[in-house]
Amino acid sequence: MAKIKVTQVKSYIKRPEDQKRTLAALGLHRIGQVAEHDDTPVIQGMINKVKHLVTVQNA
Repeated sequence: MAKIKVTQVKSYIKRPEDQKRTLAALGLHRIGQVAEHDDTPVIQGMINKVKHLVTVQNA
């Protein structure tokens, strides 16, 4: 399965609670932190929800 790297590039301060929980579920807790995940539809949906706070690269 393909891997992707998700990097948090913006703060989650003053964001809705569901976006904060989505970032935590992705394993992101601070700006600049990188998490590696399998490229599945579930992960893509989570990324789409917080796409304004993260960047995505192929691993």
